[in-house]
Amino acid sequence: MAIDLTASGTAARSDIASIQRRTLRLLFTTQIVGGVGVTIGIAVGALLAARIAGTAVAGVAQSAGVVGAALLAVPVTRIMARHGRRPGLVVAYAVGAVGGVLVVLSAVTHWIPLLFLGMLLFGGGTAANLQARYTAVDLAEPARRGRQLSLIVWATTIGAVAAPNFAALADRVTTGWGLPPLAGPFAFSSAAFVLAAVVLLGLLRPDPLLTARRLAAADTPVVPPTDAAPTAAVAEAPAAAPRGAGMRAAWSVVRARPAARLGVAAVAVGHLVMVAVMAMTPVRLGESHADADVLRLVGIVLSLHIAGMYAFSPVVGWLTDRLGRRAVILGGVGFLLAACAVAGTAGHHTPRLSVGLVLLGLGWSGTMVAGSTLLSESVPAGVRPSVQGFCDLVMGLAGAAAAVVSGFVMQFAGYPVLTLLAAVAAAPLVALALRPVPTGAPDEEG
Repeated sequence: MAIDLTASGTAARSDIASIQRRTLRLLFTTQIVGGVGVTIGIAVGALLAARIAGTAVAGVAQSAGVVGAALLAVPVTRIMARHGRRPGLVVAYAVGAVGGVLVVLSAVTHWIPLLFLGMLLFGGGTAANLQARYTAVDLAEPARRGRQLSLIVWATTIGAVAAPNFAALADRVTTGWGLPPLAGPFAFSSAAFVLAAVVLLGLLRPDPLLTARRLAAADTPVVPPTDAAPTAAVAEAPAAAPRGAGMRAAWSVVRARPAARLGVAAVAVGHLVMVAVMAMTPVRLGESHADADVLRLVGIVLSLHIAGMYAFSPVVGWLTDRLGRRAVILGGVGFLLAACAVAGTAGHHTPRLSVGLVLLGLGWSGTMVAGSTLLSESVPAGVRPSVQGFCDLVMGLAGAAAAVVSGFVMQFAGYPVLTLLAAVAAAPLVALALRPVPTGAPDEEG
């Protein structure tokens, strides 16, 4: 079935509403599956790297996954700009699955370069999960962008909260198959990524980005009413990507728009602080607990942290639409600063450390949801996928730098100093969010 762009506006909007609801349901499902894969890697990656290569290198290995997610954002968004969201998401998940297999092989062979390559490619799963949030707003009603983006962020909760606890089960099962300790969870992650890729390849039709472009080219309003009933579906016709919509053009657009700059900064700084503190928390727990208990404790603490990241994102999205993007960004920074204070003074008291990690997740949620929404609505539609890819690139590189530095800070100065430095990094975002937008400056699009 195909949408008739010459039909009445009510009929066209009804079709758009139907496609958007279907897209959100599909993304919700695949985010659960992908969240399992990504979070198992987060829970186990630092421990596996520390066992193979040492504590100082654990942060470098973790950063390889973050760098992979950042670098893969460039080709993935290029694929999306040319061919739509579906092939980009499928490629990202497939690369992540290959990375998980290579990490398993590195654990078997104890070959450190293979571990780094595997973690680099494993970042494809993260890249796919991050790009899914933008896919959710391609056809979203402007007044609901924050809520619909946050819904997809929240979907990760279901898989991600349980995933660290599955890591221990996966480790026990695969150790019986002859795999070394901490290797098996990555095999489970690869299977999850493959499943998500297959589902998206078969069911994400019509492609929401291509649909939005066709409607924009036909000057058809993309404003689905909330009570619209589904009629026909939109045919997936080719939609050419605008020329000159690469990273350089994306940077030029962001640089010229204060709201876009704030959106990128909020996402990047929030991610930097979160990665710096979270990446070394398993190592912190390992300092005071025996190997037999550390996986269980890591599972509990990281489950609580991830609940903070994702479980309240619908509320964060509602507040983003209700109070404004900047207000929620400021609230997110407040939670990040509180998290650094609580975690940094927790010592080896696991319950207090858990509270700090929950606050850390809440701060990340505020900066991620509000920053991503602000960015998406602040740039022209033609260059939007490239700008979104640029944002994820900056975010990933910031997180990678934090992960690299965190390992060395942890080894030579300790966890409290690490949290103090993370808090210092978050503080400048407050000034940027409070900075008034110059009159007449290109800012938010309606």
